[in-house]
Amino acid sequence: MLERKRQFIRDALRPLAKMFIAVNPNTLTIFGLLISLISAVFFARREVFIAGILLLLSGFFDILDGAVARENNRITRFGGFLDSVCDRFADTAVILGAMYGGLTTISPFPGWSVGAMAIVGSLMVSYTRARAEAAGASAAVGIGERAVRMAIIIIGAFLNMVNWAILLVAVISFITVFQRIAFVRKVLK
Repeated sequence: MLERKRQFIRDALRPLAKMFIAVNPNTLTIFGLLISLISAVFFARREVFIAGILLLLSGFFDILDGAVARENNRITRFGGFLDSVCDRFADTAVILGAMYGGLTTISPFPGWSVGAMAIVGSLMVSYTRARAEAAGASAAVGIGERAVRMAIIIIGAFLNMVNWAILLVAVISFITVFQRIAFVRKVLK
């Protein structure tokens, strides 16, 4: 289902991506990261609606950079690497911002624990895929891909329920990690 939506968004962005022919896709990647970092500051300041809008804008640039690279024949291995690294920085910064702002507390758990689990889970989702690919398997499976995790945080910001959104991100991240481990185990047996 997510793949069909992803393809729909890619097709919709094609005309816009062609207009960015003079822009290096890596510039868009860095710009998206900067917007995420600003979003993290707004989470830290507890201005969650603005943080959600900025995170949504950052997501737009995260999609646009790949579209620009594909449409203008500028796909590079470094670009993919940079995009992945920037995504990890953005994910971590946003959750740290929410933690700093006290937005991750859910009784009886201290806020740092929910936020820490979300960070670890998010990083492990990416790591399990990268490690599986290094071992010769694809692990693009699971319910908690980055787009889903960011959408949950954005919705949580708009509903002023960031704590529950971060908890949900932690839960689905770990579910995804275990889904990927099980999938790769079958493939690499």
